[in-house]
Amino acid sequence: MTILHQCRFWAVAIVLCACLGADPAPVKKPPVTSTGEKSAAPAKLQPLNKQETVLLDAVNKRLVLKGRVCLKKGTLELLCCLKQTKEHEAILSVDTKAYVVHAGLLALGAEQGKAVEFDPKFKPPTGQQIDIFVQWTDSNGKLHRVPAQELIRYATHRFYSEKLEKMPPDVKITERLDEMRFDAKNKELLWYGPMTDEAKKRYLAMTQDKVFRKAIESFHARTQPRQMDAHWVFAGSGFYEDEQTKEKYYRAEDGDLICVANFSSATLDIATRSGSGSADLLFEAWTERLPEVDTPVTIELIPVHAKAKAVESPKTDKPAAVKKPAAK
Repeated sequence: MTILHQCRFWAVAIVLCACLGADPAPVKKPPVTSTGEKSAAPAKLQPLNKQETVLLDAVNKRLVLKGRVCLKKGTLELLCCLKQTKEHEAILSVDTKAYVVHAGLLALGAEQGKAVEFDPKFKPPTGQQIDIFVQWTDSNGKLHRVPAQELIRYATHRFYSEKLEKMPPDVKITERLDEMRFDAKNKELLWYGPMTDEAKKRYLAMTQDKVFRKAIESFHARTQPRQMDAHWVFAGSGFYEDEQTKEKYYRAEDGDLICVANFSSATLDIATRSGSGSADLLFEAWTERLPEVDTPVTIELIPVHAKAKAVESPKTDKPAAVKKPAAK
């Protein structure tokens, strides 16, 4: 972002704040609540960009983004990215500049916090809590509106391990067919992905070895799908200066609009620790709950004004479902 664009950013924010009392054109349908009931106040949407993909609803104190589904399966770094940036790591994308979303949140009175810090020690991102809802119409014409967390789960399609000195002689596995592996060198039993009830029953029936059976019980408990429980905060990204041109850029324009892995460039980030390396990603798309790729969606950003600042989400360095049970 050049100096001119940086000035434009703050100018937009000031103009938006001044326009909160204006009478923008009404939309045809009022927003729908999670219970399917209509909002008490008619929605009035003020476009904030030329694409009309970011709209201010001053009456209902929300920012509305018009986007699409871009991914249904895979580990995630973002809930929503900017168009043609990180669609391989996000489930939603929006055709806009990130600073427009930032300005819209400021116009609603959202309080910007600070981006995540990693050195000298980890500090989670701060800022006003932003509730996010995703709305779409399915192929049968049914309208859906859900909290964004319902579309994301803790990653299950990965390897899990349990310490095991040796395989019980009565347990037979076929590596070509089984999700189970035994690493004799590191003395670890490995399992990939969610373990079904049927698989658990089958392995427990093979042996009475207590250590092996405990490992199977642990795999089954740890690999079950679990919905994301963290919330988002308005961290606000930031600017960096090009050393050669001395131009300043809004960091989220690289795509980091609404993140589920901690990035100091995120406009919205989750208020807990979440890995940003490919091997450390905590979350994945909840495929069965997502509409088809390219389905148009409405993303609602609603500042939570009941609290001046959001508290940190529950700590999830390692999700509860991933922790090993205490030794007996």
